Amino acid sequence: MTRESELELLVAGARDLGLGLDSAAGETLLKLVDELELGNAPFNLTAIRDRPSMLRKHVLDSLSLQPYLRGERVADIGTGAGFPGLPLAIVNPQRRFTLVEATGKKARFVEQTVERLGLGNVQVAPVRAENYRPFELFDTVVARALSSLADFAAYAGHLCAPGGRLLAMKGKRPDEEVSALPKSFRVLAVHRLKVPGLDDERHLVELSPARPMAAPPRSSKQ
Repeated sequence: MTRESELELLVAGARDLGLGLDSAAGETLLKLVDELELGNAPFNLTAIRDRPSMLRKHVLDSLSLQPYLRGERVADIGTGAGFPGLPLAIVNPQRRFTLVEATGKKARFVEQTVERLGLGNVQVAPVRAENYRPFELFDTVVARALSSLADFAAYAGHLCAPGGRLLAMKGKRPDEEVSALPKSFRVLAVHRLKVPGLDDERHLVELSPARPMAAPPRSSKQ
């Protein structure tokens, strides 16, 4: 694909998601994929190698969360190579994003990418989520491809502000995981997501704390 056709794919895909994407944001998203390609060998970031699949399965998949974000402060738990946090930060310059990643080499890649793309609304927290104690809590806490919903709530529930939301990206509808959630969380909705160009099943589980969360005990592992 040419650069122009890649940009057209992104703009059309974003439009299908209800998101207007200007050329500047589109070009920054393409530069993000450039960084992902360059960093894949030294950092072992993704098994997806071809750019069209990266655009659909990483960038557009991340942007499918856009309608469900709330508030100004967003945390991305276990961000890996920076997804969904980096694409969302690029199209939401008015919001502040913290990308939490405990694996050192992946955190370094994300820090390097944030600097190269000039994303002033992003900071990286190279720490395990359960050990993270930010000064301010988050309005939205997101996770993509983490383990179970119960684990997500246990690791990251304490980061969610009162009245905030936890958003868990899933493949198939995780009804068994929903039923296994602790009573300290309420399931507000399970949304079916349609990612342009993908036939894969996608769901988003939207949670809220049922009562204020106590911070989990600190782990000795970082």
